[in-house]
Amino acid sequence: MIRFEQVSVTYEGAAGPSLQGVDLVIPEGELTLLVGPSGVGKSTLLGTVSGLVPHFTGGTLRGRVTVAGRDTRTHKPRELADVVGTVGQDPLAHFVTDVVEDELAYGMESLGLPPAVMRRRVEETLDLLGLNELRDRPIATLSGGQQQRVAIGSVLTPHPRVLVLDEPTSALDPAAAEEVLAVLQRLVHDLGTTVLMAEHRLERVVQYADQVLLLPSPGAAPVLGPPAEIMAVSPVHPPVVSLGRLAGWSPLPLSIRDARRLAAPLLTRLSAAAGAAVNPAPPLPEPTRGTASRALPRPAPQTPARLDDPAPPAFEERGPWRSPGGGAAGIVARLLRRRTPGPTATPAGAPAHTSGLGVRRDRKDVLRNIDLAVRPGETIALMGRNGAGKSTLLAALVGTLAPTTGEVTVGGRTPHRTPPPEMVRRVGLVPQEPRDLLYADTVAAECTAADSDAGAAPGTCRDLVSALLPDVPDDIHPRDLSEGQRLALALALVLTGRPALLLLDEPTRGLDYAAKVRLIEILRGLAADGHAIVLATHDVELAAELAHRVVILAGGEVVADGPTAEVVVSSPAFAPQVAKILAPGHWLTVGQVAAALDAAEAR
Repeated sequence: MIRFEQVSVTYEGAAGPSLQGVDLVIPEGELTLLVGPSGVGKSTLLGTVSGLVPHFTGGTLRGRVTVAGRDTRTHKPRELADVVGTVGQDPLAHFVTDVVEDELAYGMESLGLPPAVMRRRVEETLDLLGLNELRDRPIATLSGGQQQRVAIGSVLTPHPRVLVLDEPTSALDPAAAEEVLAVLQRLVHDLGTTVLMAEHRLERVVQYADQVLLLPSPGAAPVLGPPAEIMAVSPVHPPVVSLGRLAGWSPLPLSIRDARRLAAPLLTRLSAAAGAAVNPAPPLPEPTRGTASRALPRPAPQTPARLDDPAPPAFEERGPWRSPGGGAAGIVARLLRRRTPGPTATPAGAPAHTSGLGVRRDRKDVLRNIDLAVRPGETIALMGRNGAGKSTLLAALVGTLAPTTGEVTVGGRTPHRTPPPEMVRRVGLVPQEPRDLLYADTVAAECTAADSDAGAAPGTCRDLVSALLPDVPDDIHPRDLSEGQRLALALALVLTGRPALLLLDEPTRGLDYAAKVRLIEILRGLAADGHAIVLATHDVELAAELAHRVVILAGGEVVADGPTAEVVVSSPAFAPQVAKILAPGHWLTVGQVAAALDAAEAR
């Protein structure tokens, strides 16, 4: 169905090819998962299938890519629209209309399908993706995850023979992601659709893949094969594979079910070593300290760490967590302790408190009776299905939304009634799309504006950027940065004001395991230095690694609030892979399992 013949892509001004040596065939009627670290050319490879590379992105394409017999060099994307459906990382860039139902119908209108066929397919897609209640909603009012489902639905309605998906579940809650993946499976199994999908959250998708296409490193030849074989050698892999490597399981499991069948001996060892097990809920303000897996080589420490550095393949496979005196976390901590103009003291007191908070939008209660207190040095993970009110709660805390009922206090101030320059020193928000904070033409201009807005000494923001991204030049445009680099830049802009409370909305969206490791290190260092952190996330593995406390929202209300281990272990939807495999134990990460085994051996 999809054939690559000695394909390479080189962009103008690049030192070398972004993609090279691709010579393979993607089987028809199968789900092929594209994996690899950030920056190896995954999005470029997907673009060659849809025709976006080189017709839209520019650059030089050498070799040949054919889809259903059509050469993408001579067929532009609009000439491939009836064969290839594409959903990129940013769903907002995908939409043409304003209303959900209209968006689902637009692609079919462009192809000139009969109205009766269009109506039937729209109804089918609404049911498949659980969008029926949203059919008349303006797309701008939907949550990020709901927008992602609409984007996927809009390319399903024309019934293309090939689906190309770039991070399709990145903005979805676990239940919604399962629904989307189940739909993709039905398309593959029942209709013979060929699906080529890139995804960083391998714990969600690898068990559904028929084939895995690995791009191991920039410039390296790709490897295509069965999932178990590829995961055995892949530099990126999910926690279930990390646990299998630690325990020495063969063959390596890809699903929770397969791992549970092999887990009995490991559970016996862990039960015997229960007295030496790591406490999954660390005391405040000390961060959880990871322990390296003994089954794989430990990477050499990298100083300073950065979000786009090479890193171990999973959260748990790293050396012991470096204290705030070393690495990027230590550099950031020292920079934030520097004296800057204005009242930007080290965080003290209760950074944030809500009492009876309610928010009503478009005649609907989005939040109801929210009571939340955030302590210095505490990291809280807000979790819940798409549309539960997580982003709305963050907006209320930062002051961009006024509460309908109740009170919000941040740093002793009411956010929506306090001038933004004063709130910059008390609370900072990194939104779902870091580019929403980036409006200047260069990194240097962004930093200059951030210093001015925060009343900080000139060069404060640039020092933070240098700590997080040592090799990023001043004159580069923010849009030319990778997802991890944009996130690091947005984080530096927010940290320039040294806010006591840091808010992050889906911070791992678009990040691979390596970038997550670096982000976790930085956030742990900030928490250890007294900053309170609240992050809204669907990434259960991130919450297990980082959060002291988990708050679950449903229908705008708090339905669970407690220590991470207690909350996530009791929730089938929000439990990490290790917790599901080793239930009823309270181990959440491979690092905790390795630490328990190491402690038992030491005794």
